[in-house]
Amino acid sequence: MARIGYARVSTADQDLTLQVERLKAAGCMIIRSEKQSGKSRTGRDELETILQFLREGDELVVVRLDRLGRSTRDVLNIVHDLDQAGASLRVLDPELTTSGDLGRLVVTVLGMVAEMEHRFILERQRAGIEAAKGRGVYKGRPRTAPNEEIRRRRATGMGVTEIARALKVSRMTVYRALSPGDGAEASATDPTEKPAIAAPKSGKPKAEVPSAKAKPETAEPRAAGKPATRGMRRPASRSSK
Repeated sequence: MARIGYARVSTADQDLTLQVERLKAAGCMIIRSEKQSGKSRTGRDELETILQFLREGDELVVVRLDRLGRSTRDVLNIVHDLDQAGASLRVLDPELTTSGDLGRLVVTVLGMVAEMEHRFILERQRAGIEAAKGRGVYKGRPRTAPNEEIRRRRATGMGVTEIARALKVSRMTVYRALSPGDGAEASATDPTEKPAIAAPKSGKPKAEVPSAKAKPETAEPRAAGKPATRGMRRPASRSSK
């Protein structure tokens, strides 16, 4: 039986040292760690690697259940995947394992608690942001890429999409960093941008306007001495009495 440890923090500035030390003390010979949000399994490559590596009789060890995930559904799905592989989950704080029925029940309850705690954190965060906006001291999220670097790359001829991929930011971030004139130019000249499709105009089609160079129609000249007959009726012939 192998014990494999998993450590996780949500942001890059958080430290994994305490979790790794606890996992080593619990007898984990293999420890995988990552810095990813726990609200979803998406993007958590280290966790997926562990789940694919586990074999029958192995044990996945985490310090706390919220390190495994903040979503009750994700936690239960992970426990189900472990069951399918013949493995189990062990949590160090509080001490429990899914090898028994009681442990499964506790994991379900703790998963719900972790999800509620995550919601409470988001609510407190929103309340703090609103309070900071009211005081006029809210600065927002720090920039993911300096504007000077975006402008420098744009000056070398790089397209907006290429800059966004290189700096790992959205194209909207690139457009915001560029001046309005430069941003419009980038949108027009970037070869990776798809041209906008004009919406069809409703209503009746406009009548064609004759070209100014078109010559006006002229009536054929009448022969000299012949009266004009246009618009005149020919007199009815009289029958002989």
